[in-house]
Amino acid sequence: MTPPPTAAPPHPVPGTPVRQPRLEAIEGGPPPNAGQAMPFSLKHWLESGIGGAVLGSVSIAAVLLMWYLATRYKLDFYVRFGNIPTPMDVWRSILDVSHSTRFIVNIGISVRRVLFGFAGAAIVGTGLGIMVGRYRIFRSLTMPAMELFRPIPAIAWVPMAIMLWPSNEVSIAFITFIGAFFPILINTIQGVEEIDEVLLRAAHSLGAKEKDVILHVVIPGALQHIFTGLAVGMGVAWVSLIAAEMISGQFGIGYFTWEAYSLISYPDIALGMITIGVLGLLCSKAIHICSRLAMPWTGLAAGARK
Repeated sequence: MTPPPTAAPPHPVPGTPVRQPRLEAIEGGPPPNAGQAMPFSLKHWLESGIGGAVLGSVSIAAVLLMWYLATRYKLDFYVRFGNIPTPMDVWRSILDVSHSTRFIVNIGISVRRVLFGFAGAAIVGTGLGIMVGRYRIFRSLTMPAMELFRPIPAIAWVPMAIMLWPSNEVSIAFITFIGAFFPILINTIQGVEEIDEVLLRAAHSLGAKEKDVILHVVIPGALQHIFTGLAVGMGVAWVSLIAAEMISGQFGIGYFTWEAYSLISYPDIALGMITIGVLGLLCSKAIHICSRLAMPWTGLAAGARK
């Protein structure tokens, strides 16, 4: 027995609006624009510059509060705060050093040393990393020696640097160079090796010379890794510089900190450490700004993800 034919849906009368099925019935939820938040939201505020500055201030204030409480009540839970200076002690030390130019001179000398060594490491490390990542024969010639020197800490080079270079100033800059060189080198190599081979073949098929391929394909493609290496290298450069100044320096913020320890001037020790942290933060921010200027498309991609 055949089933009765299904009745066809009635045709709408001309001029009558056709009702569309509600989105809630199809997808089980409200339409995308239902209950849409106002343009100003907590998330947007947190991601803005003002929100980031406020959160950063809260973070620093929390550290200062914990520091104050630990030194005020002389906490002794395996970590001893009995001899640690209070924030007010460090503030008085800041006022004391502000009466002379000696502290500013030490800061200037350290900044000059780290920039000199870091600039050399950035130029040599980036150039060598591009060559190693691009040409296999160059990698075979250079990387075995680089891997032999890479595990040696920069501070272990201090005695050798004193014997190698004619002045103490150049020796410390060389140690800073060694500290920053290998992070920049390794990250640059990684960036060049991760470039899509299709882009390289397309450039060659369009008649580009090797120089143009490096300038317009290899370097832009590896920029993100290069700046990552620069950021890591800057941090290691400061570590190497302070250690070198503590051992063989006569000026600089590292020497100032070690001298304060020798003279049992605990507030000056904390002042030196805070100064090192601030200088390292400023250098890292400078690299971050340069990366945004050199790679504006990263900001656009981040905005698209939001």
